[in-house]
Amino acid sequence: MKRTAAAPKRQNRRAEKRSEPRNTGTGNISLVFADTNATSGLREVRGRLVDRSARGFRAEHECPGLTCGQMVQFQLPALPTGRARVVWTRIAGGRVESGFFIVT
Repeated sequence: MKRTAAAPKRQNRRAEKRSEPRNTGTGNISLVFADTNATSGLREVRGRLVDRSARGFRAEHECPGLTCGQMVQFQLPALPTGRARVVWTRIAGGRVESGFFIVT
């Protein structure tokens, strides 16, 4: 039986694509966004800041309905209120996390 050289192991980790360093976040956040099912037309979701950079942040919350491209108004610890766009939402193991790009 002829033996072949072992194939190189593939790395399962994705290459880092972030252009800015992330800082560990602490504290609670508030997200407000349009919701046609809400009586006022707006819905507020509270969550926990996971990390942040100069132009974005990641938060854990309980709203699996946040979708890519959706605009939210946010309040982060020690920052004024601003607007951000949802870049992604991941639901895994009973946790919901979203990444946000700060617009203003």
